[in-house]
Amino acid sequence: MRDPYEVLGVAKTASDDELKKAYRALARTLHPDLNPGDKRAEERFKEVSAAYDFLSDTEKRRQYDAGEIDATGAQRRRSWRAHGGGTRSNRSGFNFGDNVDDILSEMMRRKTRGRQGGENLNRGTDVRHTLTISQTEAATGTTKRITLLSGKSLDIRIPPGTLDGQTLRLKGQGNPGIGGDGDALIDIKVDLPAYFSKRDQDILLDLPISVQEAVMGAKVTVPTIDGKVVVTIPPGSNTGAVLRLKAKGLPGSGGTRGDQLVTLKVVLPEHDGEFRKLVEKWGPRHGYDPRAKVGLG
Repeated sequence: MRDPYEVLGVAKTASDDELKKAYRALARTLHPDLNPGDKRAEERFKEVSAAYDFLSDTEKRRQYDAGEIDATGAQRRRSWRAHGGGTRSNRSGFNFGDNVDDILSEMMRRKTRGRQGGENLNRGTDVRHTLTISQTEAATGTTKRITLLSGKSLDIRIPPGTLDGQTLRLKGQGNPGIGGDGDALIDIKVDLPAYFSKRDQDILLDLPISVQEAVMGAKVTVPTIDGKVVVTIPPGSNTGAVLRLKAKGLPGSGGTRGDQLVTLKVVLPEHDGEFRKLVEKWGPRHGYDPRAKVGLG
């Protein structure tokens, strides 16, 4: 990789905020979604992403500025000189004479020991992405294609029962590194249709019904996160009556699901003179006070 400062077009004295600002400005113009089929823009986007990832790692940036590693993260070879035929200690902790082969061999042994002990040396960093799906897709499962910051496109399988805020990990799809590639972390955001709201694991829906449906009862179609279902409205239903659809709510841990609570809202017909005349005739003979039942009469 070229000098990461040159790739981002910033000075070596650039602050973290200046690095981020430069990266975002370049990413906005080079992202593969904005340049479909443009291989040059795709390669440039990968280069910019790698440069920003490199310099945003405080330790890597310090080592690079000090000349300890190159732009790929690899150690730079140094020379050691013997003084008076004796041994020399250096800040890496090696204590040999001037035999460079011995020094490199010891470095490899240390790297091997670190891996055997579970230490992932110079592993690439993880990258995060946000993927928005519908509640139906979350409940039933789906496959979505996303474009990673590297420019690579992947089809991701969203398993049934995926929850809002859940994170999917794609091994080895993060930023590259000498000790192995990082992972891509996909943060799932689940969107509900505007007519739904939620309370814990329950889905809430206000359902408008006509006067005739409320008085006589009816069968009506109701949306759920699993698709449409038919529900029965009992005769004599009033505004505020709640119908409970068992296990039609949001999935939770342990395979449990909430319910869907359907609140009925009786809606009068608009500008219907015939209905008005009917009520005028009916009212004087069958008057009632709905407020009396709640102590407001």
